[in-house]
Amino acid sequence: MRRLLIALLLWLTTLPALAQDRATLVADSLLIEADARLIASGHVEIFFRGQRLTASRIIYDRKADRLIIEGPLVLSDGTGTVLLADQAELSGDLSEGILISARMVFDQQLQIAAADIQRVAGRYTAMRQVAASSCRVCAGNPTPLWELRASRVVHDQEERQLYFSNAQLRLAGLPVFYIPRLRMPDPSLDRATGFLMPKLTNSSKIGTGLWVPYFVALGPSRDLLITPYLSNGASRTVALRYREAYRTGDLAVTLQASRDDILPGDLRGYLLADGRFDLPRGFALNIHLEGVTDEGYLLDYGLPESDRLMSYVEAVRVRRNEHLSARLIGFQTLRDGESNATIPSVVTDVTWHRRFALGPFGGEGGLRFQTHSHARTSDNPVDSDGDGISDGRDTARASIRADWRRDWVLRNGMIAGILGEARADIYAIGQDAAEEGTDTRLWGAIGAELRWPWVRAGKNGVAHVIEPVAQLVIAGDGTDTIPNEDSVLVEFDEGNLFALNRYPGSDAVERGIRANLGVTWLRHDPAGWTLGVAAGRVIRAEDLGQFTAASGLDGAQSDWLVAWQLGTPNGLSLTNRLLLDDGLTLTKGELRMGVTAERYAVSAGYVYVRDDPAENRPDPTEELVFDSSVKLSRGWTARLSGRYDVVLDRASRAGAALAFRNECLLVDLSLSRRFTSSTSVTPTTEFGLSVELLGFGGSGESGPARQCRG
Repeated sequence: MRRLLIALLLWLTTLPALAQDRATLVADSLLIEADARLIASGHVEIFFRGQRLTASRIIYDRKADRLIIEGPLVLSDGTGTVLLADQAELSGDLSEGILISARMVFDQQLQIAAADIQRVAGRYTAMRQVAASSCRVCAGNPTPLWELRASRVVHDQEERQLYFSNAQLRLAGLPVFYIPRLRMPDPSLDRATGFLMPKLTNSSKIGTGLWVPYFVALGPSRDLLITPYLSNGASRTVALRYREAYRTGDLAVTLQASRDDILPGDLRGYLLADGRFDLPRGFALNIHLEGVTDEGYLLDYGLPESDRLMSYVEAVRVRRNEHLSARLIGFQTLRDGESNATIPSVVTDVTWHRRFALGPFGGEGGLRFQTHSHARTSDNPVDSDGDGISDGRDTARASIRADWRRDWVLRNGMIAGILGEARADIYAIGQDAAEEGTDTRLWGAIGAELRWPWVRAGKNGVAHVIEPVAQLVIAGDGTDTIPNEDSVLVEFDEGNLFALNRYPGSDAVERGIRANLGVTWLRHDPAGWTLGVAAGRVIRAEDLGQFTAASGLDGAQSDWLVAWQLGTPNGLSLTNRLLLDDGLTLTKGELRMGVTAERYAVSAGYVYVRDDPAENRPDPTEELVFDSSVKLSRGWTARLSGRYDVVLDRASRAGAALAFRNECLLVDLSLSRRFTSSTSVTPTTEFGLSVELLGFGGSGESGPARQCRG
C-alpha cells in the first residue's frame, strides 16, 4: 500500500522531548537504523501538539533529539500561522531550529519571505533578510503593489506581534519610507496598542492636514483612540474616543476639541456618547448625549451634520403586548435664527402601552397612559421672536387613551369592522401670558369600515388584488383650546388615509364627521414584478379649519392622494406619492428611484412641497437628490452624489469619490462641496485621501485578488 500509518507512540514517547505527549507519523516508507535514527520518506506527515508538519523526507536523530527535514516542507501551528521552507533542522518538539529559504504565512493573508527562519523556545520566530506583503505575486509580475523590506523580523507568537528592524516601505517596487524600528500586530490580533493608518484631508475652512490615529488597548474590554490633527493652518485639533464593554452593556464616548482662526480665541468642540445597559426585570438603559460649542463646528470639521442635536437617557422595556419607557430628553438647535432659550430644551416622557384581547366583546384593544413635560430656559411670558409661541412657555401633560377594533368577514367576502378611540388629557401651562393655567380635554371617535377585496388569477400565475375601502368616522366638532406644539406638521399618505386621528403628536386631535374613501390595487408576478397603486381622499361634513394648506387635508374635501410602487426582478424600484387638488395642481409630491445591479447602484429622489406660512415655509421647497456607485473594473469603485435646489436654481451639495480595493490595499479619494451658507456657516470644499495596507491586525475584510495571466 502506498501510505503506511505508523504508530510510534511507544518508541517516540520514550524520548525526553516528547515524554509528555504522543506523536503520530504517516509516511510511504520507514527505516530505523541501530535503534537511534529514524528515516521517513515519501509524503511524510507528523502530528504533534496541534501542529502538523509535511515534508518529502525526515531524519530523526534520537540521541541529539533533532529533525533533519528535506522539503518542500509545510509546518502549521493550528492557529492560522504556516511556515514553508526548502529544508530545515528542528528540535524533536518542533519548538526550535532553523528553516532555509522559508516563508511565513499568517491567516492566509500576510506573507513574510526570508533567507532563513529560526524558531526559538516555541514562542519566537526570527527571520533574516525579509520581504513582507499581503499582495498576490504573479510569475509575470513579481513586484507586489506594496511590501515591507527589513533586515530582521521577530514574531512573538504569544503576544502576536511583529517587530521589524531597518524597515523600508516600497510601493510598486519603489522605496517611499524608512523606519528604523517598527512594531505591528499579526493578522490574528484585532486590538493592539499602536498607530493606525493616517488620513490626509484638505478643507477650505481649516486647510490641509493629517489625522494620525493612535490606538491604546487598555485591556480586554477597554480602549482609547487618540487622533491629533496635524495641519499647516491655524487649526489645532485632537479627537478622543473611549470605549468600554461591561458585563451588562457597552459605552462609547467621543470628544473633539479645536482652536482655530474661524473663531479666534474660542475653544470649539463636539461631544458624542452612546451607551446601552441591561437592567433588572427586562429593562434596558439607553444613553445618547450629543453637543457642540457652536453652529458651524460640525460642517467646518466634516462631522455628521444635523440642524438639531438630541440627547436622551431612556429606560425601556418591550414585551410581546407591552411597552414601558421613561425618557429625559434635551435639545440643542443649530438652525439659523433659532434660539436655544426659546425652544423646548428639556423634555420628559413616561409611557405605558398595553395591547390585549377584549374577551366577550371580541377584537383587540389597547390602553396607553403617558405623562409629558417640556420646559424652555427663557422666562419671558410673551412672544418676542414672532414664532407664535411665548418665549418661556412651559407645559406639562397627563393623558390616557383607549382604542378598540373588531372585524367580521361577511358571506360575500366583504370585511366589516368597527373601531373606536377615546382619550382624556390634562394640561398645565406656565410662563405664557395668553395661555397660562390648567386645561382639560375629552375626545373620542368611532368608525365603521367596509372593505371588499377582489382577487383574480391571471396567466402564468399573475395575481391581481383590488380592494375598495369606505370608512365613516364620527368625532366631536367642538373647539380645541389646547395650544398645538407637537403636531404642527401633518403628513397625509396611504399609511394614515384610514386613521381616526392623523395628527402625529398629542397636542391636537382630528375633529368632525368625515368619510375616508380609497382603493388599492396590487399586481404580483411570480417572475418578480410587483406593482401597487393606492388612491383616496377625505370628505368632511364641515370644514373646521384644522389643517394647513400644505398638508393636503384642509377644506371640506381633502386633496387627492395617489401613490404607486413598482419593483422589478432586475433591481429597479420606483415609489411615487402625490397630493393633487381638484384642479390637479400639485400640493406635495415625492418620487424615489433605486436601481441595484451587480456592478452599479443608483438612487435618486425628487421632493416638492408648496409654500405655506402656517408651516413656516414662505417659499416652496423643491429639491433633487442623487447618489450612485459604479464598479469601474476589478477593485475600482466610483461614487457620485449631489443635492440640487430647484427653487434657487443652484446646487446645495456635491460629492465624488474614487476607491481602489484588492487583497492587500485600500485607497479612498473623496471630494465634497457644500454651496449653501448662513450666518453661522459658509460654503465649504473638502478633500480626503486615505491609504490602508490590508493584511495586518484589524485591517478589515480584503477585496478581490489580482488575477495572474500567462
